[in-house]
Amino acid sequence: MSEYLIDEGALSAGTLYRLMSGAICPRPIAWVATCDADGRSNLAPFSFFNVASVNPPVLAFSPLLDGEGRAKDTLNNIEATGECVVHVGSEDLIEALNATSASLAPGEDEFVHAGLDKAAMPGVRVPRIATAPIAFGCTRYDVIRFGDQPLAGSLVLARVVSLYVDEHIWDGRHVDMEVLKPTGRLAGNDYLRATDRFVIERPR
Repeated sequence: MSEYLIDEGALSAGTLYRLMSGAICPRPIAWVATCDADGRSNLAPFSFFNVASVNPPVLAFSPLLDGEGRAKDTLNNIEATGECVVHVGSEDLIEALNATSASLAPGEDEFVHAGLDKAAMPGVRVPRIATAPIAFGCTRYDVIRFGDQPLAGSLVLARVVSLYVDEHIWDGRHVDMEVLKPTGRLAGNDYLRATDRFVIERPR
């Protein structure tokens, strides 16, 4: 058995990242579109992602600072414009999603880089991915920063103000997993399909 006191610096940030991302999984993937102050589009995936609230509807995702302590374009754009569009990473678009994780120069358009078409999203100025089956148009609710050191996270709380849902994945009550095909993030280069599911009845 191994035990570590984090505040004593027993594990480096890089080691903690590998441990936490490997143990806390599978994680859903937020594929987040933003625009900078000049209207240039950005698109990037984040697997530190979940629902934070339903009423009001709020999504939560956390971009990490890079190894030099620099913020990613997504965070800078949300701070500048207060808007984003969150898509759910799906198997049918996983190659494009992976392409948008590349480190492009600020201002370069990941939609173009990944060969993705844009569509207007109601309620926000940020475009959505035209072929994504579900998208959430959001405005900034809050951003909680956990420091300025390398790999520090910033928890983005994004309030949902509009929805796009493909008619084939939602009947007004249930989401069809066979159509959505959500993917889960593991560690390293590993992903998980949502094809091996099982049911357990919830106790009353």
